[in-house]
Amino acid sequence: MATQLADPEAKSTVAPEAVVVRFAGDSGDGMQLTGGQFTLSSALAGNDFATFPDFPAEIRAPQGTLFGVSAFQINFGSTSIDTAGDAPDVLVAMNPAALKTNVGALKPGGLIIADTGEFTKRNLEKAKYDVSPLEDGSLAKWQVLAFDISALTLESVKPFGLGNKEALRCKNMWTLGLALWMFDRDRAPLIDWLNAKFAKNKVLADANVAALNAGHAYGETAELGGHVKKLHLGPVPTPAGLYRTITGADAVALGLVAGAQLAHLPMFFGGYPITPASSILHALVRLKEFGVTTFQAEDEIAAICAAIGASYAGQLGVTSSSGPGIALKGEAMGLAVMTELPLVIVNSQRGGPSTGLPTKTEQSDLYQAVYGRNGDAPIPVVSARSPSDAFECAIEACRIAVQYMTPVILLTDGYIANAAEPWQVPDPATFKEFPVTFLAEKNAGDTLLPYKRDGKGTRPWIKPGTPGLMHRIGGIEKAVDTGHLDYSPANHQAQTDARKAKVDGIAQSIPDQDVCLGAPGGKLAVVGWGSTYGPIHQAVGRARAKGMDVSHIHVRHIWPMPQNLGELLKGYDKVLVPEMNTGQFKTVLRDQFLVDARPLTKTSGQPFTIAEIEAAIEGALA
Repeated sequence: MATQLADPEAKSTVAPEAVVVRFAGDSGDGMQLTGGQFTLSSALAGNDFATFPDFPAEIRAPQGTLFGVSAFQINFGSTSIDTAGDAPDVLVAMNPAALKTNVGALKPGGLIIADTGEFTKRNLEKAKYDVSPLEDGSLAKWQVLAFDISALTLESVKPFGLGNKEALRCKNMWTLGLALWMFDRDRAPLIDWLNAKFAKNKVLADANVAALNAGHAYGETAELGGHVKKLHLGPVPTPAGLYRTITGADAVALGLVAGAQLAHLPMFFGGYPITPASSILHALVRLKEFGVTTFQAEDEIAAICAAIGASYAGQLGVTSSSGPGIALKGEAMGLAVMTELPLVIVNSQRGGPSTGLPTKTEQSDLYQAVYGRNGDAPIPVVSARSPSDAFECAIEACRIAVQYMTPVILLTDGYIANAAEPWQVPDPATFKEFPVTFLAEKNAGDTLLPYKRDGKGTRPWIKPGTPGLMHRIGGIEKAVDTGHLDYSPANHQAQTDARKAKVDGIAQSIPDQDVCLGAPGGKLAVVGWGSTYGPIHQAVGRARAKGMDVSHIHVRHIWPMPQNLGELLKGYDKVLVPEMNTGQFKTVLRDQFLVDARPLTKTSGQPFTIAEIEAAIEGALA
């Protein structure tokens, strides 16, 4: 790891533009909390950053075991950051299991900070070590800083009279204090946060502050070795404005509220707890003052049906889940298609099938989103590329839903939902409103035609109870215009065609596809969607810097796709599609545009690294 030494003799040492740090420990060691607060310090320092929280699926795995390791990675620096980093420069390992599961990712020459107090015989056995890796020379290619963090923490909180178990819970704050010293960060905001968090228990507040200060002081005063010095990464140049740290789940919640406000509608959210989608419900609960009603249903089906009922009543119905829950909602999605009511369905994708990998990321629900319902039930699909992008994508999903009277699927994934990045809070005045108009009187002389379509193929939205506008609604096929029950062959053909034409026509109101990086034509286009944006963008940038003819195209509107996308893709000799599934978007592109799109797939539960995509680019152009 390149370092910026503190003494004057070392001023010629060049500090890196970015550093990747991974905190890893047992699920009870508070690694997500530590990473989150280090992220806050990075934001306050003006760094750009991207994070990757990675935690086990087990609610509480046996302590010290390999499958109970929780990790939090952050890539931060004084340059533009698009990913959480390929490989850590620094690994903080709180126990042997954390070291074993994470050390393989560490850069050669990187720094390991290990708590020797946890490298007991029992913990080494749980981590499948015959002998301590701190003593057998197996870590020779890395720099190792090993000391008894546990004992130092106990000593720092001794004046507060905590029990041994409670005192050791302050270990993460001691470690955070050391990290704050290493990267020249101000402790004051973290101390304020601790005092607020433990406002009702001053002893715990003081103990955690003491541990934080002790870790910081250890860095200042101890002889840590020549390879560990204070490193300062300056702020990244950014346009003036108001910034905040945001996760994908928070961005979706704020975007849904903004979308409802732009439509001049109250919002109803029906959800059921499921990882990693639950955070959206948690965020929306705090936004009731914006006309948001939240409902935790007894199951997934009840959640979406309640949201459809809210849309029928004149609100913007929203529901959210992950893969297994989205499958349960499938029949009700068809009901929303048949009734032609606006509905936003957020799918925070995770590894599958079935329960699969509940806490790991994947993009394997694309077929489900585009094709996965009984009957011909077309639904528009929008995909967010990053945590902050999820805000605008949520607004776009709301716009399409109310303007075209249709359910809309918004795809994120576990990485986007949990990851955080800086976000410039937009000016609300820059967003164009799309206010809803409810039908207030009969629309065909003295007759009401609830399925009479406008120029976009959209039927009117009628609030129940509007005088004189009583009409039927439900899942059985509706007659053209009148909405009476009619499942005759000719009528079903006409209505199926009309629903398809309406969704296809959405393409006329979405922007043409742009080229994120590179030229609109050439030897190779790397086409992505969703959270692959960061590694693709960085890999294409590096390849172009080497003189390679490659461009990056990233698709937000998955269905229907931008009208110019087919011709744009045909301008390249080759098309490479990296995605975290077995090649689903590749198949959709081939189906729609007859282009020879080639897949680059990954289903490990982990995001793509830049190096993986860069190697694929070189292979495609070889």
